[in-house]
Amino acid sequence: MLPGAGGSRPGGSGGGGGGSAAGTPGTLTSLLGEGSKRLPQAAGAGPEMLPGAGGSRPGGSGGGGGGSAAGTPGTLTSLLGEGSKRLPQAVIIGVKKGGTRALLEFLRVHPDVRAVGAEPHFFDRNYERGLAWYRDLMPRTLEGQITMEKTPSYFVTKEAPARISSMSKGTKLIVVVRDPVTRAISDYTQTLSKKPDIPTFESLTFKNRTTGLIDTSWSAIQIGIYAKHLENWLLYFPIGQILFVSGERLISDPAGELGRVQDFLGLKRIITDKHFYFNKTKGFPCLKKAEGSSKPHCLGKTKGRTHPDIDQEVVQRLRDFYRPFNMKFYQMTGQDFGWD
Repeated sequence: MLPGAGGSRPGGSGGGGGGSAAGTPGTLTSLLGEGSKRLPQAAGAGPEMLPGAGGSRPGGSGGGGGGSAAGTPGTLTSLLGEGSKRLPQAVIIGVKKGGTRALLEFLRVHPDVRAVGAEPHFFDRNYERGLAWYRDLMPRTLEGQITMEKTPSYFVTKEAPARISSMSKGTKLIVVVRDPVTRAISDYTQTLSKKPDIPTFESLTFKNRTTGLIDTSWSAIQIGIYAKHLENWLLYFPIGQILFVSGERLISDPAGELGRVQDFLGLKRIITDKHFYFNKTKGFPCLKKAEGSSKPHCLGKTKGRTHPDIDQEVVQRLRDFYRPFNMKFYQMTGQDFGWD
């Protein structure tokens, strides 16, 4: 949904654009309505600071402009009138149903990470609103803190690489990838929960079931051809500026994957095993303490949905279809994700 001209912030309930953490510096800045707005940085210094834009924000309730970590300087920053709104230095660009929300929620535990809660969809749907509008969505940060956002559809948006590069060639990109077959089934399951009358997964998969011709125009299939989409990004960013996170390992070893992400972002390794426990009912790791809370936190009820039973012949045909693309993706990234 596009925000209206006089609009409100993105986000869900309790904290526009992604609540800030307990005892942190973000809420405080916003509440006092203070905090500096800086002029653009010199070239090569990272995303530029733009003067205030008076633009609208994508909608939701509450204030704060972006989540910050528990026990960090986010809430205090805002209340004390400190911090600046910066364009993001790092963006989670994909992929849908790969584990992007889990990654961002886990990252927000870190005191030096602040993020917009809702998906801004700036580089695919809202680009005409301009960078000043985009920057105004961001939470306030102190020097040394990283501003982030995540919009998984960027990875498959043709214009996104050039647009992000135009904002800052130094932007760090993160892609959470997952076995493309299980990703497609998860994608379908999400759609099915909203539209129970859609055709079966099997019928949508094929252009011609008899010949086994896969319908690559179906987005659930198209998104998983990772090598094809990555080629577009490599026209604008070196491979070393893109981190590929395993959606499977994010579940089986969240602390290990978060260690890689913290290293990539130049952050101290603060998020470790002690922050997680495994919820056997949902089949997902959960945070022992969520940002802004003393209680354990698991992802919402929409995560961990039971997938419908899919004809195993269809699953095998999809595995055969994706295999050469997966092999190429492994070669491009230098990582073997272990998908069949």
